[in-house]
Amino acid sequence: MHRRLLTLAWSSSQGGGTLAIGATAWLLSGLTPSPLLNGVLPALATLPLLVPLPQRIRLGYLIQLLSLLLLLAVAAELLGRSVLGPLLGIALLAVGLRLTQEPLERQLHGFGAVPVGELRAGAEAGRLVGNLLTALLFPLGKALLQLGTALLLLLPLVPVIGALQAGDRPQPDPSADQGAQALRLEPSGVLQGLLFGGLFALLPLWVRQEAAGNCFDFGLVLTAYGLGRTGAEAWGLRLPPRLPYLLMAAVLVATQLIGGWGAVLLFVPFGLLAAVADASLAIGVDPAGDLQRSWNRLERSSALGGLVGSLGMGLIAQVIGLAGSLPIQLLAFLGAGALLPLLQRRRR
Repeated sequence: MHRRLLTLAWSSSQGGGTLAIGATAWLLSGLTPSPLLNGVLPALATLPLLVPLPQRIRLGYLIQLLSLLLLLAVAAELLGRSVLGPLLGIALLAVGLRLTQEPLERQLHGFGAVPVGELRAGAEAGRLVGNLLTALLFPLGKALLQLGTALLLLLPLVPVIGALQAGDRPQPDPSADQGAQALRLEPSGVLQGLLFGGLFALLPLWVRQEAAGNCFDFGLVLTAYGLGRTGAEAWGLRLPPRLPYLLMAAVLVATQLIGGWGAVLLFVPFGLLAAVADASLAIGVDPAGDLQRSWNRLERSSALGGLVGSLGMGLIAQVIGLAGSLPIQLLAFLGAGALLPLLQRRRR
């Protein structure tokens, strides 16, 4: 199969997963105003990253398709308006992605001869499109059209998976040491995950209740954030370790002062600063070692922090109210600016 077609199918699947998660997060925020229950959804999406699961491309792909069919049934109100449907659907989707992503990426690179850089660029492009479709499709057909489109975006993988696995050869299975690797956590990554997990767990609810916005606004915020993250890699921006967190806190304050389209656009520099902070942490994990391994370790650590952060901030907002959670977020970013550089120095 032609390399460009492989990359396009890979990118399409990333867009489908992103669209499904964004649409379901907004759907859940409309079913319940509970910050804690809204915080459970990103926690369920993160949990499989922390569990050593077998790598099974076809099984994982099938689970993804089943999860989207379940979410479509929820969107069509065939299962009532219970919050259990969206939560179960996202849990299944996250498990399916965990089973499929890594081995499929390896096969695309090894047997499909797709360069790693092209796969990463394709994944970033797919996620951006998924976030943009979250915004654009909602006014046309709400969750039903969003999730139906997400299902269609997954379908191009069918011939790809068949072609790649038909030519597969035995490879060393990295899952054998996943358990040991998962125990090696990076404290700075856990802290960073706490920070962003707490912020984005309540973002749909915040847009809906505090900003009086809709899913179009929510999707554009995610798109702006993704554009900023992509721009950071393109520009190669580097800042002193403390500065990104202080600037992100300032941007969050500015979103409350400006509002409207200005607040949406501010998530472009916010995403850029977040990517700069991530890159700084990844380099600090092992300055003289394998950067890709550092990124993997940072991702696992951030996943644990994100799980705790989303549940923790959901619980806090449940107790003190959604509006009261923003000052806590600002203090968290200011505290991270002071603490994370110290953790990096201790490693050196």
